[in-house]
Amino acid sequence: MLRKMIKIDREKCSGCGACAAVCHEGAIDMVNGKAVLTREHFCDGLGDCLPACPAGAITFEEREAPAYDEAAVLQAKAEKGAISQGCPGTRAQTLRRQPAEESAAAVPSRLSQWPVQIKLVPLHAPCFDGADLLIAADCSAYAFGGFHDTFIKNRITLIGCPKLDEGDYAEKLTEILAGNEIKSVTIVRMEVPCCRGLENAVTRALQASGKSIPWQAAVISTDGRIAEP
Repeated sequence: MLRKMIKIDREKCSGCGACAAVCHEGAIDMVNGKAVLTREHFCDGLGDCLPACPAGAITFEEREAPAYDEAAVLQAKAEKGAISQGCPGTRAQTLRRQPAEESAAAVPSRLSQWPVQIKLVPLHAPCFDGADLLIAADCSAYAFGGFHDTFIKNRITLIGCPKLDEGDYAEKLTEILAGNEIKSVTIVRMEVPCCRGLENAVTRALQASGKSIPWQAAVISTDGRIAEP
């Protein structure tokens, strides 16, 4: 059948293994130091592996391929004892916190523009001129309690999820960085493996923009701490 599949450029592949690690279907293996799509019927064609590739070696193509076999994927996971674990980014957790004194006063929002989704923002907008840009994983604002005052305040905010959004952010971010006078970029992502795709996309966009824009990255743990990058 004709369907959308991933294509791995062996020449570009650096052998880092990031794509194999985030492919929770188990369609990709490392063979002789290179990533290879070894089980086409395990590939769902959604491309979770694409933003995880720091070398840009993975793209989409439409071609003849066997149908996605979800039953075979689940059986393989069960045999490996991984069916109860799944992707670390989707693992259910209960976060136990110490009781805190609640204030009756509303906490003010620090958001200074709209829209905020990377997929929805225009390529050119007055808010981008001279902006300190925040590019954040959308889960990070929920995980980190002081997100507005620590990260959003005095920045223009863009958010996205490399696991759930289709495609690669790098192309649009490159146009935004190249076509506007951005002063700095701050990246905030979650510590889960699939969220590395956001940082990879931003760093590729920074390089492709042809500009020397200072940037920094922060990593948020699933229990709400600023973790080591």
